[in-house]
Amino acid sequence: MIFSSVLLDPDEFLSIMKGGDEVEVRHDITHRVFLDVDVDKQRVGRIVIGLYGEVVPKTTENFRALCTGEMGKHANGKSLHYKGTPFHRIIPGFMIQGGDIVYGNGSGNISIYGGTFRDENFKIKHSHPGVVSMVNPGPDSNGSQFFITTVKASWLDGEHVVFGRVIEGMDTVYVIEGAAGTYSGKPRKKVLIADSGEISKSEWEAERESRKTASTS
Repeated sequence: MIFSSVLLDPDEFLSIMKGGDEVEVRHDITHRVFLDVDVDKQRVGRIVIGLYGEVVPKTTENFRALCTGEMGKHANGKSLHYKGTPFHRIIPGFMIQGGDIVYGNGSGNISIYGGTFRDENFKIKHSHPGVVSMVNPGPDSNGSQFFITTVKASWLDGEHVVFGRVIEGMDTVYVIEGAAGTYSGKPRKKVLIADSGEISKSEWEAERESRKTASTS
């Protein structure tokens, strides 16, 4: 199933309520980054992620800088850049995981700060599809790996630091999940971040205005 791309306004975002008993505090987006993704060398789309820099500034800055590659290389010689790295774990009905800039298989975990870094807080919940959160092997061990949920995953609350959400391109996330996902998590196709970077506020606002104009013409 292919889902249409939805452009979400961060000022209008509210979590979906179930049974009337779940309310998520709205968090402002401070930065926007993108991941252009290929499946078996064929471009499937762009994922745009809004980051919560006011809530988790250190985690956000790590992810943002890894998207742009501006930090150059780690002391071990590895490029501090998501470009060219795979989504190495994809589980249908759960999430897609990537960001291992060391080995590309889930065993590497470094950050722009050197090694790993502590959990900032768990204020934001895994309350809906499209949540972007840190992978870790245990408490206070965040590095470069991240995952994007395709379902509500509240069992991860308090264990993984949420730092962003998909604001455009959930259709691409679902395509990746459907095309390459397996219940073991090992992708049946090669899924690669072909490019990544940051979208400036002016670029984002211009694109939004262009879309609004196109939709009313």
